Amino acid sequence: MRKGIVIENILWSIALPGFAQLLNKKYLKGFFFIGLEFLINIQANFNQVILLSFHGRIQEAIEITNFQWLMFYPCLYFFAMWDACRDSGVKSSVFAYLPFVFSAYFVTAGLILSPDLKVFGKLLGPVWLPMLFVIPGVCIGFILKKILSTFT
Repeated sequence: MRKGIVIENILWSIALPGFAQLLNKKYLKGFFFIGLEFLINIQANFNQVILLSFHGRIQEAIEITNFQWLMFYPCLYFFAMWDACRDSGVKSSVFAYLPFVFSAYFVTAGLILSPDLKVFGKLLGPVWLPMLFVIPGVCIGFILKKILSTFT
């Protein structure tokens, strides 16, 4: 049953960084993460970027994105997820953080490349391309976790 708490924490963190910390009774940290999420979201125009992206208006989304602010988002997002899992009380491996760290790295890289990089000739923009970059980030993180775990 305790493993279910980790999944619950990850899902609440996906909804909004800080929610899982509130569930874990880490109130100061939870409100801090929520405050940071709001600050970054507003400064980056992220909600408007998401709306435009969902409507296929990718170029407009790129034009209104404040990339200087939005580049903070992946690290906050994945750190809040990892922190919530760590504080859940479920014992995890020494290298459990690696999938989160590499996801943050790759999503940040996807965000940086998003104004220009096309996938199958299609510009995906600052929402969809970084989301695609989660996949190699998680995979590399898990592979490194497995490799490093065999040596310790």
